[in-house]
Amino acid sequence: MKLISDLRKKGILSKLAVAVLDCLIILAAGGFAFFLRFEFSIEAIPKNHLEDWFAFIPLQVVITLIVFVLMRMYRFVWDSVSANDFARMVVAALTANVLSYIMQLALKVVVPRSVVFMSLCFQMAGFVMIRFVVRIYNGIRHRMGRVNDDETVNVMIIGAGQAGRMLIREYQNSERIKADVRCLIDDDRSMWGSYIEGVKIVGGREEIPHYAKSENIDQIIFAIPTADARTQKETLDICKGTGCRLKKVPGIYQIISGEVSLETVKDIQVEDLLGRAPVDLSNESMRLFIKDKTVMVTGGGGSIGAELCRQIARLKPKQLIILDIYENNAYEIQQELVRAYGDKLDLAVEIASVRDKEKTYEIFDKYRSDVVFHAAAHKHVPLMEACPAEAIKNNIFGTWHVMRAAERCGTKKFVEISTDKAVNPTNVMGATKRFCEMMVMCKKNSPTEFCAVRFGNVLGSHGSVVPLFKKQIEEGGPVTVTDKRIIRYFMTIPEAAQLVLEAGSMAKRNQIYVLDMGEPVKILELAENLIRLSGLQPYRDIDIVEIGLRPGEKLYEELLMSSKTLVETDNKKIFVEEQEDIPEAEIMAELENLDKAVTAGVSDPELVELLHRIVPTFREAEEYNAATQ
Repeated sequence: MKLISDLRKKGILSKLAVAVLDCLIILAAGGFAFFLRFEFSIEAIPKNHLEDWFAFIPLQVVITLIVFVLMRMYRFVWDSVSANDFARMVVAALTANVLSYIMQLALKVVVPRSVVFMSLCFQMAGFVMIRFVVRIYNGIRHRMGRVNDDETVNVMIIGAGQAGRMLIREYQNSERIKADVRCLIDDDRSMWGSYIEGVKIVGGREEIPHYAKSENIDQIIFAIPTADARTQKETLDICKGTGCRLKKVPGIYQIISGEVSLETVKDIQVEDLLGRAPVDLSNESMRLFIKDKTVMVTGGGGSIGAELCRQIARLKPKQLIILDIYENNAYEIQQELVRAYGDKLDLAVEIASVRDKEKTYEIFDKYRSDVVFHAAAHKHVPLMEACPAEAIKNNIFGTWHVMRAAERCGTKKFVEISTDKAVNPTNVMGATKRFCEMMVMCKKNSPTEFCAVRFGNVLGSHGSVVPLFKKQIEEGGPVTVTDKRIIRYFMTIPEAAQLVLEAGSMAKRNQIYVLDMGEPVKILELAENLIRLSGLQPYRDIDIVEIGLRPGEKLYEELLMSSKTLVETDNKKIFVEEQEDIPEAEIMAELENLDKAVTAGVSDPELVELLHRIVPTFREAEEYNAATQ
């Protein structure tokens, strides 16, 4: 009994059963061919023909089985049968019959050629038929086993192409996943009403809400890997209202290589709903900019800094230096790069604070970097409102130390990483970052080329709103938004890192680079989308609570100081914000004033007032929000 059980688990019994059926089909096909050839009269069949055929048929069976085994016809028989499988079956049957016929001639077996031809046709039909019967039987058994099963997930697939077909087969043949594909959605009207692998194509995107309800759909899978960002967003916007969990298949290259399976289907991410394709800025100039250069990334352990390090490593620098005060983050990206590149990447890590002037100079003198990306900064708005002195020390003086150190050691290009919060700032963090931009602008005559890169909110970065929302959803809510009117521009971490690299390769003095980030996103809609992407309903399963604007928070973020000075670059997704010249003596005087104030330990309100004076565009958040409503 154990032997039989082991054979069944390995599928050997199933294959043997089909092999036996194949033998019976060979016998039946030959017999029926004789009957048809001699008009269904046994007496009309010459006795010598029957004797020769009966004597030869065991050899034909053996030849056929050997050919089928060699051509692996029993490797896929219990899976779904595709057109390719059908073609292989025809080739295998034809090969076996040709070999058998040659053997007949060699052994001088007398069988009418018409019988041989008809027998071949009947065999092909029989071989394919039993495999389709097996397929139908498995499908019925698979579905019947799920009837009235509360654990079964009802699935809708969007896209009746190759990816959708592959997924249906995976679901139908999976023994470990209890799922039933109930319907297909496709915008091709000519396909409506037809079936793929037994699943009906019920209509286009407009039918999604109806069939999601009528078929009790639990999960929707977007299976159109070639769809552009707009089509994807429009479709997923329809899906969001169904309350179903949303997933998507991987990219087109994985479809081509046949890697689509239930394991590769992933949850829809919020970046899939941005309504624009991720901007890919990779080009030859970036490669030439980094290759064989010594490159330093300050704040290299943070979200943007770490992604910068990943992309720089791919561009084959001479050496990559990670400078960060937080050892855990620095260690993580260090180990990741060591695993990925080993000895192929000359990697150094320095644990130090950019606020430490002498240590910063020492590190720069040690490595003498060709390119510096300055990502080290305090960035959390509410915390910096409460600690303005720390924001000034780290963001302003830390940046100044790094800039001066870069000049001293002969750095060719310096890229300051800025933020949309530096545009008409309404908080201390934004004001300090705007002053950093002003410091960059004053270095017009420096041997080092200084530039700044400005972008909006980065999806998934430390402290960003998306991880917070996800955590609140996992905890059962509520999801908190400061104000339901807030809008923000978003980009992905790889986009942000590529923008920084592109800016460095294009860098000219006194320029701020800005990425075209598409349309702004309402934070309330972002929260609602994340809840729906989790298969839940906003306000029913997870509540959304408005808690009021944080200190210094804007209702509407901006990316540019003034569109009048906006200049398009060769890359139509990147723009340059030209700035007025700022005398370095003026910046130095303001730095002295800030240093005296911080050293003297003046009160926080006095520090904020000083920032208002040295950053002319710095306004109170309440005043700004009232003016922009």
